[in-house]
Amino acid sequence: MGKVIAIANQKGGVGKTTTAINLAASLAATEYSTLLLDIDPQANCTSGIGLEEDEADASIYEVLIGEVPAAEAVITTEMPFLDVIPSHINLVGAEIEMIDEMQREEILSSALPQIRRKYDFVVIDCPPSLGLLTLNSLTAANSVLIPVQAEYFALEGLGQLLNTIKIVRQHLNPDLEIEGVLLTMFDTRLNLSNQVAQEVRRYFGDKVFETIVQRNVRLSEAPSFGKPAILYEASSKGAKNYMALAREILENNEEYIESHHTNGEEGTEEALDEADPAAGEEQSSNPKQPSEKEPSSEEEQDEEAPAEDEGVTEAIGEASDPEGESPPADDFSL
Repeated sequence: MGKVIAIANQKGGVGKTTTAINLAASLAATEYSTLLLDIDPQANCTSGIGLEEDEADASIYEVLIGEVPAAEAVITTEMPFLDVIPSHINLVGAEIEMIDEMQREEILSSALPQIRRKYDFVVIDCPPSLGLLTLNSLTAANSVLIPVQAEYFALEGLGQLLNTIKIVRQHLNPDLEIEGVLLTMFDTRLNLSNQVAQEVRRYFGDKVFETIVQRNVRLSEAPSFGKPAILYEASSKGAKNYMALAREILENNEEYIESHHTNGEEGTEEALDEADPAAGEEQSSNPKQPSEKEPSSEEEQDEEAPAEDEGVTEAIGEASDPEGESPPADDFSL
């Protein structure tokens, strides 16, 4: 089962999509089979990897509303070891269609196990909000990577995002970890960038990646050609930054990779046919399997869940009260 990394920050323009495309491409370049999942209705990740909306027979929208299984929405890209599940503008209405569903926050996590066996990593590009689509992504993920632009306003929304992660841990996904905080659009000429970097490192400590993504023209140009930076110009500073990030993530997940490396094998259907005995063995050795999340999640809900008529979405709304102060880093077990 591949590791699912959600790239999330409710603030727009911090480099989520750029990070999703180039991190997935960099992991694929190191020959780790990677699935890039675009769950943002803007579908910038889809176009940035070179796909047009009308090229896909199915998208993540059809997967979420139950029309097709996730495996049928996967598209192979021109880059070896890299596949993508595209987004579509129809995803704008998905939250409304999902709102009456039972366990609506777990729809994506129920769909992903069908294809996770084929990949070493699944990278999810989340929308710039804390709505139901982002909530589904955090529930399905093993970890969340938080891009932070090296500017003051980018720091303001972090407290609300961390509150959301805390609530998801309590009620939906107790195994959710913070993969790391990535400083993006870093301008070495500005004192402000260095001040923001110091503040982020003071708050998050060793959860901040050593790699910093610097402002780079080639990185900005690559999406217009439908290519990740490593295919557009591998020698560019941006491509090198994301390769360094991929290496750092691989080093941090060495044990996980050793026990879950798929070598890009495609025999997923046979594995799924034998899922009952195989899944039991995998889950006993891997505490991050979805089936083990359920009892833990229910125990937490018994103790800490809001009233029965109040969903997790409402709880997140209350947790983001502007009068409240952001909890210290220790509350998130960083």
